[in-house]
Amino acid sequence: MRVFVTGATGFVGSAAVAELIGAGHEVIGLSRSDAGAQALVRAGATVVRGDVNDLRWLREVASDAEAVIHTAFNHEAPADARQQCENDRKVIATLGAATSGPLIVTSGTGLAQSAAGGAVTEADPHAPSSMFPRAATEEAADALIEQGRNVMVIRLPQVHDSSRQGRILRHIQLAKQQGTVAYIGDGDNRLPAAHVTDVARLYRLVLDNGRQGARYHAVTEQGVPLRAIAEVLGDRMGLPVQSLTPQQAPAYFGPLLQLAELDLPASGAHTQQRLDWRPTGPDLLTDLRNTDYTAIC
Repeated sequence: MRVFVTGATGFVGSAAVAELIGAGHEVIGLSRSDAGAQALVRAGATVVRGDVNDLRWLREVASDAEAVIHTAFNHEAPADARQQCENDRKVIATLGAATSGPLIVTSGTGLAQSAAGGAVTEADPHAPSSMFPRAATEEAADALIEQGRNVMVIRLPQVHDSSRQGRILRHIQLAKQQGTVAYIGDGDNRLPAAHVTDVARLYRLVLDNGRQGARYHAVTEQGVPLRAIAEVLGDRMGLPVQSLTPQQAPAYFGPLLQLAELDLPASGAHTQQRLDWRPTGPDLLTDLRNTDYTAIC
């Protein structure tokens, strides 16, 4: 199948490109830079140069593909986060209108709300974008599904390997600045996680065998406690580890406070059963133990 991948040079996107090509799919990868284009060529992909927010151009490229996987999103702190999310809504609408084949949209498990009060599942709905602007992504997918489009959603947890830590990078940077690794209270609030190679394989399985309108969770670890993460970071960085009271936490965490307080367990059990997805990658703490912290600024 000829598959157009946005975000093809990113952490998750590049792993998905390699997985798809290894399985015999033809990949068209989007890149904005020379370095990214060269990496895609080395991986065996066809390169298209452009910006995902150029909707007219995006429509032309997507219409030439048999399937689309959308992993692109600007995770840098923007001047207007809501506008950035609304831009993604427009991108998804454009991709959905342009392709008659499957469209896989990337979201996050943190946007889902558990009706039962436990780990969020694939059946749990997402929050409204009025509460969390990033939910515009899933609202855009919903609109296409209602139109009968072949759209599926993959919700990502903390995706990792031994060189990339996602959100945990911010905890590492804070620890270097503050001279200590901290968590709040008992530190029993949790992050779900998955190794990047397992996530890439799930994109391929959803492409090959996914059900129209379905949501899938790329979760292999339901919840890794923040205290356990802090203890590994402290040991590997040679820094003391401390528990902060809710009153002390704002001074340490700053803009990261809200995330540091949240308990975000998520289940991928149904996804594993439905698609026979069998994760094999290292767990989060193993990758954190094998990370080179001297290379992190």
